[in-house]
Amino acid sequence: MDCNEARPLLDANADHELPAPDAQRVQQHIESCDACRRESENLHALSKSLRAQPYHRAPDALRARILAALPQGDGAVREPTAETPRATAQPRPKWSWLGNWLNGWLRPQGAMGRPGGGVVGSGSGSAIGQGWLVALVVALGAVAVGVTMNLHRPAPGGAFSDELVESHVRAQMSGHDIDVISTDRHTVKPWFNGRIDYSPPVEDLAANGFPLEGGRLDYIGHQRVAVLVYRYQKHVIDVYVFPEARSGDAGREAAAGPSVAQTREGYSLAHWSAQGMTWWAVTDAAPDALSGLEKALKARLAGGSEQTEGG
Repeated sequence: MDCNEARPLLDANADHELPAPDAQRVQQHIESCDACRRESENLHALSKSLRAQPYHRAPDALRARILAALPQGDGAVREPTAETPRATAQPRPKWSWLGNWLNGWLRPQGAMGRPGGGVVGSGSGSAIGQGWLVALVVALGAVAVGVTMNLHRPAPGGAFSDELVESHVRAQMSGHDIDVISTDRHTVKPWFNGRIDYSPPVEDLAANGFPLEGGRLDYIGHQRVAVLVYRYQKHVIDVYVFPEARSGDAGREAAAGPSVAQTREGYSLAHWSAQGMTWWAVTDAAPDALSGLEKALKARLAGGSEQTEGG
């Protein structure tokens, strides 16, 4: 098993989800590969940290207030008891899922309220409780709307740039930023055959300080695109390349400004056109790094290496 086979299995291996033969093969590879071993150790540490996080149960007083606000009578949300077994329990109203969800979320280890798990509160107390429920729902709705608007608030600039930054960050956080690991363009370029319907130009720019590390597929702008992964010192540079004819939002956004590097949420981006392709590059390095990469790549492509080497 090599890195290309092992990388997609590291997550499942860390969570003990692989069959024994596959787990053994992955473990044997990890023991012989420093890069995959470090990645596996990071995944195990993350999994352990998530499992160690505390579970916070809602206070009993809050549970009591919400349960008291649930409608009584025909609209009551009651659990079956010895007196009202499940087979003869009243049909639940269409909003009973709210009561079920709240009851399950708020229930402590021991039952609260009336004997038999009944709902606390009735009469005028229920009317007051309904007011609490309405206030709680309104407050939760306001919080949800505020959080959603904040998460989806567009940053200055184009939506495509935001999508590229999200793709780059997601790849780095997942640890699966490379599907085909190789510094040889004759290995990386053929890997895309059959996976996308175009052939991206691939160049190794190690002589210019930007060694090729491999490539991957991503889904950007409603299409599958090739991503070439380069390294500059200790920084990863993702280069997204696709035909100009289908650039869509990417092409319109690129046409809206000059081919210069820009910054977005601390990340540098640059775009340009060459050999009928639209190129976008994203990195956490300084914008000058992308300017150097663009210059070196255009020089190699203009030199005709794609044609003279047989692509």
